Amino acid sequence: MPEARQEPNPFMPIPFLSGDSAGPQPRGWSPAVSGIAVVAFVALLALAWMAASTLLLVFAGILLGVFLDGLTRLLGKVLPAGRGLRLSLVSLALAGFTLGLVAFGGATIVQQGRDLGQTVAAQAGTVREKLKDYGIDVPEIAPGNRRADAKSGGSQDSGGKDSDTKDAAAKDSGTKGEDDSAGSGQKPGGLAGLASGAMKSPGSLLSDAGSVLGPAATVVIGLFSALGNALVIVFLGLSVAADPAAYRDGLVRFVPPAHRARATALLDGMGETLRHWLFGQLITMAVIFLCTWAGLAFLGIGGALILGLQAGLLAFIPTIGPLIAGVVIVLAALASGTTALLGALGVYLAVQTLESYGLTPFIQKRALDIPPATIFAGQLVLGVIFGLWGIALALPLMAVVKVLLAQLYIEDTLHEEAEA
Repeated sequence: MPEARQEPNPFMPIPFLSGDSAGPQPRGWSPAVSGIAVVAFVALLALAWMAASTLLLVFAGILLGVFLDGLTRLLGKVLPAGRGLRLSLVSLALAGFTLGLVAFGGATIVQQGRDLGQTVAAQAGTVREKLKDYGIDVPEIAPGNRRADAKSGGSQDSGGKDSDTKDAAAKDSGTKGEDDSAGSGQKPGGLAGLASGAMKSPGSLLSDAGSVLGPAATVVIGLFSALGNALVIVFLGLSVAADPAAYRDGLVRFVPPAHRARATALLDGMGETLRHWLFGQLITMAVIFLCTWAGLAFLGIGGALILGLQAGLLAFIPTIGPLIAGVVIVLAALASGTTALLGALGVYLAVQTLESYGLTPFIQKRALDIPPATIFAGQLVLGVIFGLWGIALALPLMAVVKVLLAQLYIEDTLHEEAEA
């Protein structure tokens, strides 16, 4: 006997017409708590925006800590010793390697860098003049020369006018950093922010030094901030590598107990991804440096060592870095003739082909499998938001975001496998 069809109850509320929404209901928050949560979230975003440079500086220190931790783990497979001893040996080996490079190759690198800078500037001027003949006006690369010419031309005027020109130049050089930071909407991070704030303070010692030294104070502050930021990165890296489990467990303590196991797995996944990417990237950079150096030295192009070094270092920044390295190589090879230019261009294309189709797919496949267009778009977005720091650290930041999306959204929310 067929079942009787049940007629719908006309008195039952229709979900989209009734006040109650269908499905499970979340825990209700009072308007006051919701408002406080929104304000706190906006304040957190504003703080992150204002301190973006400092936060990225901290991230660079953590990245160094992940690298030292990876070397310490590798050494543990060969030397069964305590973690502190292994980290000390790794740190001493890296410090000795760096000092050895500076002692034996520092003078050569400085000399080749000086010669290369002059050659690139001269060839850039030649290219600019050629483009100007075709009606393409390209601004000068070194505006400092134009300022020097204007200053020397202005010295032929009256004394009062020359004094006004010098005062204006000193004022312009002293406020350049302030104008740049104001234009970007962000404050400089690390020790550079502290020094910049002290320079602006009317009663500080650095402010008095800036008014006396003029442009020289800007150079001193720049060196101080660069060395200070390097020391901050090294200190953070050593601290994180000394006991990474303590920092991981400290972060997990802020997570509810029911989700602490997942949070621990998430942080471990981030660390493993960053370790694999860092070691793969260092291998790629070393191969690019050696191949570029050997190829340009074989062609007899001056400054082959510094050209190979800058190509290897700029390989840390994908897509944009190799383009900059290629432009520098082409400009440097122009001084040696057409044959050298074609040879240098061939070396650059061969190295980039090896990197794009050999090293990166083979080495970085396990660590970071992101399409090139996505990497380039991420670099553009992070570069616009965070400036040079965002471009330099775009790839490790995208690696962290990938781990977050894979584990928290694809696996936990969609309940699908992250690696399809």
